Amino acid sequence: MKSIAKITMALGLFMLTSNIANAQKFAYVDSEYILAQMPSYKSAQKQLDDISKEWQQDVDAKFIEIDKLYKQYQAEKVLLTKDMQTKRENEIIEKERTAKKYQNEKFGYQGGLFNKRAELIKPIQDKVYSAINKVAKSNGLDFIFDKSGDVLMLVSNPKYDRSDEVLEELGVVVTEGSDNNLPNDLPDDALPPR
Repeated sequence: MKSIAKITMALGLFMLTSNIANAQKFAYVDSEYILAQMPSYKSAQKQLDDISKEWQQDVDAKFIEIDKLYKQYQAEKVLLTKDMQTKRENEIIEKERTAKKYQNEKFGYQGGLFNKRAELIKPIQDKVYSAINKVAKSNGLDFIFDKSGDVLMLVSNPKYDRSDEVLEELGVVVTEGSDNNLPNDLPDDALPPR
């Protein structure tokens, strides 16, 4: 008798939860695909790449100069007095400290590249997020998942994909031959905020 009651309760609970799950509407988007279709994102990413390359060349040049000074010092060390050796060592150490500081100012957390990325990419991410919200409201959706985000989607039915609707909301025309399964070569911070 107890087993029949348990089975009946389990069956009732299953039916209740399945009705609740069916009542909720959901969809997903692929933010990497959306961003890859946006000319403004491509332009911002190119600007970041150019700035990063320029700053990296500056950093490399500073460390090459330090390396030359160190090699020159090693070659002349036997000819220098103790005071001259100390003076040259301190000059090299100071140049290295300055180069590392410059590198951190450009590439470190809250550095120039971080701030430039926030300046260029965040407004685009905000637009995408706003468009996703509009698509969710216009379709009466309760949840929208990001296919390229941290949520693991083992199987996804394309009929629930709202990426093209988000692009339409943004006024972006999908380019010919674009694929919804783009490689994951975009930076992590290119995803819209949640």
